[in-house]
Amino acid sequence: MLIYGFQNFLGYLQLALGVYAAVMLIDAAVHREDAYRAADKQTKGMWLILLVIATALLFLLPFDMFLPIIGMIAVIVYTVDVRPALRQVAGGGRGPRRGGSSSDGPYGPYNGGR
Repeated sequence: MLIYGFQNFLGYLQLALGVYAAVMLIDAAVHREDAYRAADKQTKGMWLILLVIATALLFLLPFDMFLPIIGMIAVIVYTVDVRPALRQVAGGGRGPRRGGSSSDGPYGPYNGGR
């Protein structure tokens, strides 16, 4: 009974990781080719091929094999290294200004000591 529950958990985990890999594949597909070059992160085609293979491995092979783990490593590298660099190049990164005025400080608007 315990082994069946663990296998069931691994199945749900693999499904969730496969869906996450598919989301990262879509994210990689929507960025422009020149953003990859500007961020100095290989090419768009290479990342699309890696993420397609990773997504397919996560959906087709059992998680206890070695290949889906390699695919998940590729998805993690894209998530923590390439995606933030692409967002920064595209201007979607988190900067110091988030819609406030130029006189806003860390605790609210600056009124000049009045």
